[in-house]
Amino acid sequence: MLTLENVTKRFGQKIAVDNASFSVDQPAMIGIIGRSGAGKSTLLRMLNRLSDPSAGTMQYRDINVSALSGAAKRNWQSRCAMIFQQFNLVPRMDVVSNVLHGTLNRRSTLATMFNLYPQADIHQAIDILERLGIADQAAKRAEALSGGQQQRVAIARALMQDPEIILADEPIASLDPMNAQIVMQSLRRIHEEDGRMVIANLHTLDTARRYCDRVIGMRDGRIVFDGTPAQLTTGVARDIYGAGDDFSEAATSTEIDALDRPKQGMPLPA
Repeated sequence: MLTLENVTKRFGQKIAVDNASFSVDQPAMIGIIGRSGAGKSTLLRMLNRLSDPSAGTMQYRDINVSALSGAAKRNWQSRCAMIFQQFNLVPRMDVVSNVLHGTLNRRSTLATMFNLYPQADIHQAIDILERLGIADQAAKRAEALSGGQQQRVAIARALMQDPEIILADEPIASLDPMNAQIVMQSLRRIHEEDGRMVIANLHTLDTARRYCDRVIGMRDGRIVFDGTPAQLTTGVARDIYGAGDDFSEAATSTEIDALDRPKQGMPLPA
């Protein structure tokens, strides 16, 4: 389904991602962990083709993702949606319009200029917001929402693309524990209910263990661990983070763990 072979990204003399290889045979929720600068965000940006690999190949089904350009690359970016830590919403625009921006790649330039949307798309956007528990915020400006609500709007915008893969780059890093819990539950439910692949860069080991089917650990641009949450022992975590403050922070963070429930069949708070 998805295969990366020796994917490398260089910035001048610096190697940000170094010969990364892994494959995914079926939709799963995958967490990528590692200290800051490990190459996690660069890897996701290459998968979405926001950044071009310097070497290696990325294949999804029969598509050579690493070779795409022009319209084919834009089509891939619709099928492989990206969610960012800082939401990337239009602050003064209402929530529904922000969600509808997920359809921009399939709309004409004229329709985009005049902000014209089919009624079917508007209804779909509201349905997605309802699913994420924030339909009552639909008419508000995005800037009036809390950080957790804004991130759910960003998830709704991604869902408007009807993607096969959702990439989430540190989606809860700027959120308080309760909102972090709600966002992670939302992503987990999207994976379980829709059968979509979700790949998320995560800040804490607790979160990766709690929500993910599979965990990939990166250190200095290399993949140093690829296994199940049960295999993510303290010893393995030390290999990923090393000794010191970064490992201590990742291993002992329990804010989300104190709130979390088991990942299967979790209800989504409103």
